[in-house]
Amino acid sequence: MSSDQANYFAGTFDQKQLRRHILAMAKAGNAVHIGCSFSLVEILAVLHRDFLRYPGNDPEHPERDYLALSKGHGVMAQYACMLERGWLDDGHIAGYFSDGSALMGLSDSRIPGLEVTSGSLGHGFSVALGLALAAKRRGSGQRTFCIVGDGESNEGPIWEGALLAAQHKLRNFITIIDENGLQAMGSTSDIMDLGAMDAKFASFGFETAVVDGHDEAALHRVLTQFCQGQDPRPKALIAKTVKGKGVSFMDNNNAWHYSRLTDETFAQANHELEV
Repeated sequence: MSSDQANYFAGTFDQKQLRRHILAMAKAGNAVHIGCSFSLVEILAVLHRDFLRYPGNDPEHPERDYLALSKGHGVMAQYACMLERGWLDDGHIAGYFSDGSALMGLSDSRIPGLEVTSGSLGHGFSVALGLALAAKRRGSGQRTFCIVGDGESNEGPIWEGALLAAQHKLRNFITIIDENGLQAMGSTSDIMDLGAMDAKFASFGFETAVVDGHDEAALHRVLTQFCQGQDPRPKALIAKTVKGKGVSFMDNNNAWHYSRLTDETFAQANHELEV
């Protein structure tokens, strides 16, 4: 095994198990944001399994790659992967979002494994951009992966940052847009129609691709191209996803942005994920 290969984590990151972790957290903390966490599961699984380099599986290693979850309300999906890596334990999950818990309902940079505090949508993108620019100037070879939502892309800082990323030719800056077509108060097309996201990012100077965000093989293929290719432009992967993916009554149902689990819906959702 090469030294670089040793920096990857040989976990399975099974999508059903990750969704069960999310359900356990949401039930324990009486928390919301289940649907927008579910749409991220395959994206994060592929990143953690095959692309994020953490020497010694250390989330604070100075030579690590960066994962900036600008879409901070999907943090339960990241916590689920952190549990699989051993960075969290069952006690963290059982105590999620409770008094005294370190785990918040939004991404918080005080937690190792979370690079940005991103309750204010759009800001995580700018932090990720700074990490990528610093790594390029150091010549460290570190990569920055930034996950944003399509609703989040209404925010002006996304596009100011995109211009800067292209200006500095940050090929180590890989943005993944979780395009599930919904945001808190409705469909993205009704609230702020941004049109074709790949064309928009391309017009800002990015190398772009569009994939099914639940197809792990397709995600792996494009991310490999982005990481190994020589195109000097920053990257934007538009991942077409389904909010609430994995559980029938949550699938594309925007009520599950803010709905909380009952004993009945918790049992029903877990049953579907055990089949």
